[in-house]
Amino acid sequence: MEKVTRLSAEKAVVIFTASNECPMSHTVTTLFSGLGVCAAVHELDKDPRGRDMERDLSRRLGRSSPIPAVFIGGKLVGSTDRIMSLHLGGKLVPMLKAAGAIWL
Repeated sequence: MEKVTRLSAEKAVVIFTASNECPMSHTVTTLFSGLGVCAAVHELDKDPRGRDMERDLSRRLGRSSPIPAVFIGGKLVGSTDRIMSLHLGGKLVPMLKAAGAIWL
């Protein structure tokens, strides 16, 4: 979907989430904030085309529940499980540096 593609490239880190106190979305956004990343966060349940974007993200991720979906450097990285795996493996910070999301 064109809208997801366009929004995913607006900042170094883009998170598609829901505003309904989703614990996984909160975990991911808190992690990035703690790392000093100023991510663009799009709450799909507040967007008129949110359902369409959610279906597109679901197709791209190959899972029925695509929220949260994280893009780094315009590329889809994945959801909470993938982000946490990268972080625990020491690979998330280098990705963020390469994308220009953090400098230190």
